Amino acid sequence: MSNVTFTIDGREVSGRAGQTILKAAEASGIYIPRLCAYKNLVPHGSCRVCSVRVNGRIQAACVQTISDGMVVENDSAEIREFRTAILDMLFVEGNHYCMFCEKSGLCELQALAYRFGITAPQYPFLNPDRPVDLSHPDVYLDHNRCILCGRCVRVSQELDHKNVFQFVDRGYRKRLQVNGEALAATRLAVTDEVTASCPTGALMRKRVGYAVPIGQRPFDAQPIGAGNLQTEDSP
Repeated sequence: MSNVTFTIDGREVSGRAGQTILKAAEASGIYIPRLCAYKNLVPHGSCRVCSVRVNGRIQAACVQTISDGMVVENDSAEIREFRTAILDMLFVEGNHYCMFCEKSGLCELQALAYRFGITAPQYPFLNPDRPVDLSHPDVYLDHNRCILCGRCVRVSQELDHKNVFQFVDRGYRKRLQVNGEALAATRLAVTDEVTASCPTGALMRKRVGYAVPIGQRPFDAQPIGAGNLQTEDSP
């Protein structure tokens, strides 16, 4: 395939024709934050955390393909403010208790908040009343921590070929639903790829929480996108 040359924040980057900005950037060691993007999935562009300015227009880096001479702004003050606002809204729209969450230190949402210096959201908390599904013997679903990124929906469909999860309703009523009365009534197995795909603590395997001591968790020593830079074969 032919090579394509473009710039990200003034740095010349090369990629393959048809490659997305996100993947071309990672191949060159440039981290672009994301939440909905996941390995081996067709790009979706739902969370918009990977938004960049391309030739003057805001685009989602996970779906926008590269072209010769393209000018991409990934780390400008404007883009950082844009991403911070998105993360802030994700926090206030749910019930996130980072200090007590089993996903703490492994949570991509939490890690991005640290990366962007968010210590307290700028918007008022909505404090929704959401259930926790503990019916499955090996996996639980906590709707309080769901950010509607769609990873579980697409991983279950595209990688596990089971269609366990789906979204219902629209707008502020939109929520995650399972294809049964409860999680235990679905075909979900603890070995399914989807059980490891959630970027927050919404979908978790049971009996694995707090297994890694504080200080040794992936995002304890380095911020997300630093030494643990994600690649095309990782989330």
